[in-house]
Amino acid sequence: MDTHDASTQHPQTPAQPEAPVGPRDSSRTPRFAGAASFALLPLLDAVGTADIAVAGVPFDSGVSYRPGARFGPAHVRESSRLLRPYNPAQDIAPFAVQQVADAGDIVANPFDLDEAMEQVYQGAKDLLTRAGRLAVIGGDHTIAYPLLRAVAEKHGPVAVLHADAHLDTWDTYFGAPLTHGTPFRRASEDGFIDLSASAHLGIRGPLYGKADLADDARLGFQITTSEFIEEHGVAAAIDRLKQRLAGKPVYISVDIDVLDPAHAPGTGTPEAGGLTSRELLRIIRALSDQQVVGVDVVEVAPAYDHAQLTGIAAAHVLYELISAMGAEKARPAR
Repeated sequence: MDTHDASTQHPQTPAQPEAPVGPRDSSRTPRFAGAASFALLPLLDAVGTADIAVAGVPFDSGVSYRPGARFGPAHVRESSRLLRPYNPAQDIAPFAVQQVADAGDIVANPFDLDEAMEQVYQGAKDLLTRAGRLAVIGGDHTIAYPLLRAVAEKHGPVAVLHADAHLDTWDTYFGAPLTHGTPFRRASEDGFIDLSASAHLGIRGPLYGKADLADDARLGFQITTSEFIEEHGVAAAIDRLKQRLAGKPVYISVDIDVLDPAHAPGTGTPEAGGLTSRELLRIIRALSDQQVVGVDVVEVAPAYDHAQLTGIAAAHVLYELISAMGAEKARPAR
């Protein structure tokens, strides 16, 4: 797919069409042919402006274990070819009720982490002048920090729903303050996060110490573990999350390793005992009544994927998130 630097300024853009431009017609062009935009959607440059811009961030210089998420955006786009325009689970045609377009990739320097994060921030900020909301494909989880910076500038501190095996609120790795294990600590410290309404989902596995949990609570997060879901069920987890989010503007950040490695082997820091893809999709669908102001799906590392299991799971997660963001427009007027 030919992608552009999303941080490039566009002083003249065509007006948004009256009706949303949808995906390529797969009855005329096979899904396996042509460029792999997300879900075969039009490019943002072709439609001018959009309600939601899908952007890739091919960056993984913030990882602490297995690299490879820089290839995630291309892999998820390729895995999204089979997505169809109508979502029966949410009873919505997400590309018909809102203009969704693929904005290509935000270019980030792979050799300079600080410069890369500034580039992601500037790229996201630029895209938000042409799109109401962003749906971002990573890349590693470091990119959540500049994305939250851009979103918080527009909406103020947001409730963050962070789906992940790991807390990602640690302090530093090898003295580096911003890595894929620290973005939510930095975002909390810098005031991008609503400390009264943010939550982790799917946390599991060993920690460095019990103090990690105390730090995490201080930084504004409530934890719903995989063990909680196993013991109490998905419905109880949904109720718990909704009570915490409290209808506030919410940013949803999904590390694909929230899923068990059986469902998502292609990731950099896999942990046993995770959610099934069915459980995660059900939770996302239940959030269609929330005010979702931005989303990301990160940490897809295709070198460790098998038969596109992880790429397909990530594509469906993003599809359900985009559907949830369109739910307000799909509801009949009262």
